[in-house]
Amino acid sequence: MNPQKKVDLKLIIIGALGVGKTSLLHRFVHKTFYEDYQTTLGASILSKIIILDDTTLKLQIWDTGGQERFRSMVSTFYKGSDGCVLAFDVTDVETFEALETWRGDVLAKTIPMEQSYPMVVLGNKIDLADRQVPQEVAQDWCKEKDIPYFEVSAKNDINVVQAFEMLASRALSRYRSVLENYLTDSIKLSPEGQSKSGCC
Repeated sequence: MNPQKKVDLKLIIIGALGVGKTSLLHRFVHKTFYEDYQTTLGASILSKIIILDDTTLKLQIWDTGGQERFRSMVSTFYKGSDGCVLAFDVTDVETFEALETWRGDVLAKTIPMEQSYPMVVLGNKIDLADRQVPQEVAQDWCKEKDIPYFEVSAKNDINVVQAFEMLASRALSRYRSVLENYLTDSIKLSPEGQSKSGCC
């Protein structure tokens, strides 16, 4: 693929209320951080174009509300997504414990394919002193599920870009693999080993 070829990818960022999903997204897309916190109601969408592996990617990133009352509505946004950021707050152990539920929601709502569904886990707010979730605990949880883990700070711009680019890269690999399988399957017009006989 080349930069002239544009691939659209839909990514979602999910996690409990107040973990900093919107801040992480604004840090990645706009390179900004806002101190004033406003709860996301339902979902909002931001776009960013990046070039990865000589391919232009248009990332459409869905930022979802973390409140329990939005969970059923938010789950409809999972459909058709190419990858997912699972976020928690390292200063709030309950947000870490909720990751299992959020991950389960995503896996239940996305169509499983041969390639595993791309995810990354972000432990946000590492700039704060009152940490409750040890790095090793988060790493072990992610290792057990084969999900890359990043310690991040939306406020201090630590590892945010790297995390989103890793997810985009995995989503692109999955996209290419699915496309390749589709094209390969559509080329197989007759069953293997069957000789073609006669005309019309």
